[in-house]
Amino acid sequence: MDDPLDLTLSVAVRLAEAAGALLLEQFGHLSAGDVSHKSARRDLVTAADLASEDLILRGLRKAFPGDSVLAEEDAKGVFERDATEMGASWIVDPLDGTVNFVHGLPMWCVSIARITSGEPDVAVVHLPLLNETFTAVQGGGAFLNGRAICVSDAELLGDAVLATGFPYRRHTLMDNNLENFQRLFLHQRGVRRMGAAAVDLAYVAAGRLGAFWELHLAPWDVAAGALLVREAGGFVDTIQPGGDWLFGRNLLAGPAALMSEMRELLLAGRDGDYPPLGEHAP
Repeated sequence: MDDPLDLTLSVAVRLAEAAGALLLEQFGHLSAGDVSHKSARRDLVTAADLASEDLILRGLRKAFPGDSVLAEEDAKGVFERDATEMGASWIVDPLDGTVNFVHGLPMWCVSIARITSGEPDVAVVHLPLLNETFTAVQGGGAFLNGRAICVSDAELLGDAVLATGFPYRRHTLMDNNLENFQRLFLHQRGVRRMGAAAVDLAYVAAGRLGAFWELHLAPWDVAAGALLVREAGGFVDTIQPGGDWLFGRNLLAGPAALMSEMRELLLAGRDGDYPPLGEHAP
């Protein structure tokens, strides 16, 4: 008998690939009227985002009519965990890396995760332009185009390439992550800023990046990628250990040794209230 998680994953993969095909049709062909701004001028939304989300949400509601859905463009500022605590819910980013997409850069993806009883159990991160599809189900390992992947075996930051990102409204926030960047900058082999958290986490799962940290994240930024990291042998947590990484808006991900060294540097001289939650600011 087929595993129910695998059957559920196959639906998510099909929808991610269909959305990816739709996005590819529009990549490089956007007009000025196809792009608008959200809360900050850097925070873009395109007609492609909306079309991708519509395709995915229609597919999920048809396949899983009893499940709830939290999607970036449809969320209207709702970030509560309550809906994910009972039954199953889907968390969707129809186009993670919209700024990259608008500027013709290849680092963008479709991210879909299912949350059951508060934890992700199905995940797909699909990079259409690079023909890379990362998948995982809870307890089943993580894969890239069907090949098993695992996190980096680096034990020291000096042997690792890290990744991070910065919020769109970085000029108005109490902590825009720049000081954290400076704290880690001299301790690691290199640092990358992909512009799409789901891609960062998928690449941590594949061992291409050693670890990832970021602040002011939303659930759709991290839900799918976090399961990939976990199933690839890594760990996911908040900067202060033991927090709510899915809705807590800050995250560390990677092998245990790298996370420990990163946390020591990030928390040195700071109290237990760091990082400040403040308002959500993607």
